[in-house]
Amino acid sequence: MKLSLPELIDALRDKVEKYLEGIDASIHPYDIAEDLLELRDEDEKLYLEELSKLPQELQAHVMIELPRHCHEEIVEYFAPNELASLANTLDTDDAAELIRNIEEVDEKIAQEVLESLPHKDRENLQTLIAYDEYEAGAYMQTELFSAFIDEQIGDSILRLKRLKAKKELDSVYQVYVVTRNHKFLGSIPLEDLILLGPNVNYRELVKEGVNTISAKALDDIHDVVEVASKYDMGVIPVTDAKGRLLGRITSDDIYDIIEERATGQLYNLAGVNEEAEQEESLFHIGKYRAYWLGVNLITAIAASVVIGLFDATLQSLVALAVLMPIVASMGGNAGTQTLTVTVRQMALGDISSEDAKKTILKEVYLALMNGFIFAVAIGLIAWMWFSMPLLGVVIAASMVINIITAGFFGSLIPLLLQKADIDPAVGSSVLLTTVTDIVGFFSFLGLATIILL
Repeated sequence: MKLSLPELIDALRDKVEKYLEGIDASIHPYDIAEDLLELRDEDEKLYLEELSKLPQELQAHVMIELPRHCHEEIVEYFAPNELASLANTLDTDDAAELIRNIEEVDEKIAQEVLESLPHKDRENLQTLIAYDEYEAGAYMQTELFSAFIDEQIGDSILRLKRLKAKKELDSVYQVYVVTRNHKFLGSIPLEDLILLGPNVNYRELVKEGVNTISAKALDDIHDVVEVASKYDMGVIPVTDAKGRLLGRITSDDIYDIIEERATGQLYNLAGVNEEAEQEESLFHIGKYRAYWLGVNLITAIAASVVIGLFDATLQSLVALAVLMPIVASMGGNAGTQTLTVTVRQMALGDISSEDAKKTILKEVYLALMNGFIFAVAIGLIAWMWFSMPLLGVVIAASMVINIITAGFFGSLIPLLLQKADIDPAVGSSVLLTTVTDIVGFFSFLGLATIILL
């Protein structure tokens, strides 16, 4: 049941109070952001007022959870020095994200926010913001727990306690061992340190073997996430080109990137743009959708042209018009199955260019198997339906041809797009539908012309 405006405000304030007092540990800034978005739908002014009433640290974390399209009004409502204070309460990766969101709205205000920050913090954030969106460094958090190789465990633990007391560090699960020149040597789980005495030297632990997996700041973030997933790493250290430790990418960013990528692929397969869908303007959303609908219209006309080539055949035998959609539909669905599986496996890194031939053959064999099964079924149905044995043969043969074509091109198209450095999810479905429709109609009506007339 939808809440009234007073009820929405009461529910929001109650949730904020419970969060601040620690009464309900399940409440997260995301939950408060969701309530604020509901309030925004009812009254934008009240939404901004309630957001501004939140304690500074909570306010900053809630802002990060709000969708990007909300940051335009936030930039207009809050002064640059206020936004700078909020950024200063966040971890560096979140602060950099906030600055980027402000920059998308107004570059001048983003620069004012940066200039309002202390010199050291400003330099740190400028370094992070300078990375491209696809680079690992853009998602890096510079706050971490490191220890020198010639240091004792006890000394490093005391330093960690001081950092935690000052609230300069949270979510610490690893200690990163470095040389005095900050060259990364490996990571050790904190739980392992608990089992060792305070006088044990890190050099001894490094000799025994540590986890040396890391990412370079300029690596593609999706490659980094794949590495983290393969090795079950919730946090992954980031180094520069010379191997010096710069920061870490934490689990929340890894999960967000995985979710964003999966969502993006789903949208792309449907010919929908993820960023456009987040716009509030119906014009912008409709414009991008219209683009792919226009492409689809052109491909549909191409399929209709093929049908037009056999208009005399269709006029001679009405049964062909009744059965024709079955061939195209089965080919389209079979192709979509292959396409979805192929694109997803490519995204997970399970298919490389070396596996292309194997992948295509596998899908063709599967298509051949299913093609014969359903060809026999529809052939018998067509025979009994129209009392024409040869019509059953025509549609059965066409079904086999189209489903094999769907399996072949459903795996080939995304592989070719990847080789051409084009996102395999973008446009694959439109190309595949065009192929299966044209092949389906041409094979069915062509065979009918040869065999039945």
